[in-house]
Amino acid sequence: MTSQYRVNYHLRSHKRDNLIEFIKGMLLTPFVLHPHDEESKATQEQENANRYAGIFGSIEMLIDEHRELLQAGIPTHSRLAKLVPSIGTFFTRLPLEAAFRHINRTNRISARKHVPPSFNDIRRILNMAQVMAIAPELQLVTFDGDMTLYADGQNFADDSPLTVLLIRLLRQGINVAIVTAAGYGTDAMRYEQRLSGLLRGFAKEELTPAQVARFYVLGGECNFLFRCRADYRLEFIDDTMYASSSLRSWTDTQVQQLLDVAEAELADCVRRLGINAQILRKPRAVGLVPHEELTREQLDECALSSQMALLRSQGAPKSEPCDVPIPFCAFNGGSDCWVDIGNKLIGVQILQEMIGSPPQ
Repeated sequence: MTSQYRVNYHLRSHKRDNLIEFIKGMLLTPFVLHPHDEESKATQEQENANRYAGIFGSIEMLIDEHRELLQAGIPTHSRLAKLVPSIGTFFTRLPLEAAFRHINRTNRISARKHVPPSFNDIRRILNMAQVMAIAPELQLVTFDGDMTLYADGQNFADDSPLTVLLIRLLRQGINVAIVTAAGYGTDAMRYEQRLSGLLRGFAKEELTPAQVARFYVLGGECNFLFRCRADYRLEFIDDTMYASSSLRSWTDTQVQQLLDVAEAELADCVRRLGINAQILRKPRAVGLVPHEELTREQLDECALSSQMALLRSQGAPKSEPCDVPIPFCAFNGGSDCWVDIGNKLIGVQILQEMIGSPPQ
């Protein structure tokens, strides 16, 4: 059996999250111990909903305790850390019980008799809880482009249902940004082409200059920033106007030297794997563009080979790509392989500085 996923399959764990697995285990108990009685379906469903809600309420309290001990500098002392040792940082409270009840009204999780709460159910509830937590003070929403707002390699469609939702965010005073790996340098027209349906939607709805000025596009991970003008076109913002030295301290000479290493490694992959491909060099990226379809494994090999070469070149073979002097991304793009200077974390931090909303 083959997987439908072609992107970075070997570079990430698939549908594995220890917190979600822990919650799944907790929810399995009432599902098994309290089967539905055919004669009182409505009562059973409500009772199951209350049991599930109680479990989410308890986990909510565990997270609250963990956050308190994190602020005190002793997060490993929390009960949650002992139950889920790999637990990370929670930046906000998570109203999990309220989120479950909201999702359950639509999805009727508590009415199911044969399928217990799943990974996707719990992830949806966690996402809803996060939205509920940040909504009152939300100032910035960022999205990826390919495979998030539109299909991989395609353009934003004129009839996309997302247009209405993004316009609603802008009208409510929220900054919206697309942070994408797609890198076309300072060529605003290339980005306009990819986002043509959305920009036409702005024009059709006659968004005001103040509203469209809250729409940003950040290409090449974190390298090329654009803002929407009153005429619904994108305008490049030179990085001297926003780039913080603490976020992007590297020089162009250093960047080109790193790209030289990446280009040489990709060329070696072409030779070693017998790939028929072109090596394409850009100002802040270098990529392998095949002339024929490659397997997922071939693309993963190119990405991992490039990653290791760049880590070694920066004297940190055991580090992560985000923890070296010049952060980078080496990734399987599904049909090609790219190495980009910087990453989307830096991109989001740049946008936070731009709008004056540092992380809390």
